[in-house]
Amino acid sequence: MSDTALDVHISPERLLEDLRTDVRQGLTASPKWLSPKWFYDAAGSDLFERITELPEYYPTRTERALIETYAYDIAERTDAAILVELGSGSSEKTRLLLAAGTKHGSLRKYVPQDVSPSALTGAIAQISQEFPSLEVQGIVSDFTDTLQNLPADGRRTIAFLGGTLGNLVPEERQVFLADIAGALVADEFLVLGVGLVIDPDVLVPAYDDSAGVTAQFNANVLSVLNTRLGADFDPQKFQHVALWNAEDEWIEMRLRADGTQHVRIEDLDLDVVFEDGEELRTEISAKFRRDGIERELADAGFGVDEFWTDSQERFALILARRR
Repeated sequence: MSDTALDVHISPERLLEDLRTDVRQGLTASPKWLSPKWFYDAAGSDLFERITELPEYYPTRTERALIETYAYDIAERTDAAILVELGSGSSEKTRLLLAAGTKHGSLRKYVPQDVSPSALTGAIAQISQEFPSLEVQGIVSDFTDTLQNLPADGRRTIAFLGGTLGNLVPEERQVFLADIAGALVADEFLVLGVGLVIDPDVLVPAYDDSAGVTAQFNANVLSVLNTRLGADFDPQKFQHVALWNAEDEWIEMRLRADGTQHVRIEDLDLDVVFEDGEELRTEISAKFRRDGIERELADAGFGVDEFWTDSQERFALILARRR
């Protein structure tokens, strides 16, 4: 059995305070917004796993196929002793990178990071059984505030998969990518998965499936606020909206009030009014063009060694080297 550890760098109290701050800022703004990181309570995580299996939702299976094809190339090119994964969740796709790294012979340590201790604990237990030669060190933190906590006792590769980079607006991406570069030294690597700009007729249904699972996932964030902050949202009185913002080249997910809504959030001593038809933005998912993401990486201090895409050019797996 491998050596395992779980380092907690963000407490439940700090998470709750972050939630309070985000909700107060977002629901008193115009237009209103919420951060997508609050989707992922137990119900939200289960719903997202269902989304990844839907026929309309191509990103997960497309990225997995790319990793499966190029995992050993990545292991050879990076020669990493330590694989760090930001926002690891269940680490399902990462197993392909771990298998390639152990087969190559260089990999000795896996560092999954996630905001959920329960998700990490479950993933660590499974990884430890599947890869008994690996040391596993889980980090409980927010992925935008964890890079200073990464181990530095060997050659590292950081993986940031799932298109999650697209949840950040350009200014946030600039800071985040620069922080990743700052945590690495020359000739260490970033493995990045990003969605590409494609036909909106294919893209939008990935976020508005015919079975309504994404609609349940989106509305569940209101249940999170009810449970954790004593709010009294009626999720059934908000409609799921997904649209393509052509100017910013991102998908927006919103919740649209069906009738005027008066919401009380006890924990914040806050009353919020939603007018009939008013929309609350819950997520952006930016899509990228090759020249644009290569420019963002270059500005942060990376050079792109490889840019792999599927045959339909819907998703890209990028191997970027710290300069």
